[in-house]
Amino acid sequence: MLTLRYIFRLIVAFFVRFRFLLLLGLFLGILVFTISSWIMPLVFGGEIERIGMVGRFRTETLPETILEGIGDGLTTMDEAGTVIPNLAQSWESPDKGKTWIFHLNSDYSWQDGEKIESSDLSYEYTDVKVEAPDSQTIIFKLETPFSPFPAVVSRPVFKKGLLGTGEWRVDEVSIAGGFLQKLVIVSDAKDKKVFKFYPTEERAKLAYKLGEVDKLSGIFNSQPFSSWKNTKVGEVIDSQKEVVLFFNTEDKILSDKNIRQALSYGVDKKALPGKRAMSPIAPNSWAYNPQVKPYEFDIERARELLEDVPEEISSELTIKLVTSPILLEVAERVAKDWEELGVKTSVQVSSGVPTEYQALLAIYEIPKDPDQYSIWHSTQVGSNISKYKDPRIDKLLESGRTELSLEDRRTIYLDFQRFLLEDAPAIFLYHPKSFDIERK
Repeated sequence: MLTLRYIFRLIVAFFVRFRFLLLLGLFLGILVFTISSWIMPLVFGGEIERIGMVGRFRTETLPETILEGIGDGLTTMDEAGTVIPNLAQSWESPDKGKTWIFHLNSDYSWQDGEKIESSDLSYEYTDVKVEAPDSQTIIFKLETPFSPFPAVVSRPVFKKGLLGTGEWRVDEVSIAGGFLQKLVIVSDAKDKKVFKFYPTEERAKLAYKLGEVDKLSGIFNSQPFSSWKNTKVGEVIDSQKEVVLFFNTEDKILSDKNIRQALSYGVDKKALPGKRAMSPIAPNSWAYNPQVKPYEFDIERARELLEDVPEEISSELTIKLVTSPILLEVAERVAKDWEELGVKTSVQVSSGVPTEYQALLAIYEIPKDPDQYSIWHSTQVGSNISKYKDPRIDKLLESGRTELSLEDRRTIYLDFQRFLLEDAPAIFLYHPKSFDIERK
């Protein structure tokens, strides 16, 4: 007991005698820690952000969200899809869209400090001849007029590899089997972003659980992280993507417009996730038509349309709906709606686009420019998913990509959307919801 009392008095006496030195040491410790936390990132590097993404990417197919931080295009596009200057300060076409002349902005430099010259720009397009008559001019000569070309060159361009003009510089690239495994980019402030790429969403989630990454970007299913106390879940609606149900218009059953319209009315779109989609063109685009046929859920109207279907077809009204694993739940909900309409529906899961199908549920990435020639024109055998053929739509798509006037193009695409939706070769369901998962 005496020993404990002695030790206690000794400690008190020590603190009383050296209290000023102890307080000074504490103050200096806090000061050193604060200053070092500010100076150390400047000397040795700033914050490190480790981000997991789902997908198999090559350096030339990286998501634009990454590329736009590393480099710039000759042009860029605002939220409405309007083309505005970027590396090029101006451009013109002297022959109605067949030749495009871009004049560079001399204020830009590459990340190696060299001024940008037209001969540095490595563009490789099929059937396009590229010329650099002087250091500040680049000319593209196309075989046929193409009015959306200024939008095409909005994609970031690089001097060599991924040496660009952006705020972020590529520091490390890891590739396996031809696909990116890891990409490290560094900012001028020495902050780092470490992107790791995973083949499936489940593999990316496992990487987050194991601490390989601190953030997941673009995840479609937020479970189980919604209930994790140390994790923040952010919801994102991507208006440049939409979930679309494409009909094979060459199919014996789905070649009938009344059946396609009936199936369109027969889906309860309000019960689906994400934001309602109406058209193949993004709702924030300058060419978007809000007056298209909406196909709101109307089971009675759907049944009326099916009554007009020839008996030899209506007697065997069976649909096979193909989709990817990530959209299986949505496909099953659509199938249930069609079953209530009296249409026998089966769901098949496929990892890619099958060669034969009646209906295909897929996520469609909407082009920033309203030109959708490759998706709906009758000549586009490989990319026309609905195998759709209509002379009026063909003519509108042809005119839309040769007309230079923005107002005239807008009129063309307003009609394109109106006529396409009336013919119903596809159902435009919703803009998908994704999630950003991040540690707090």
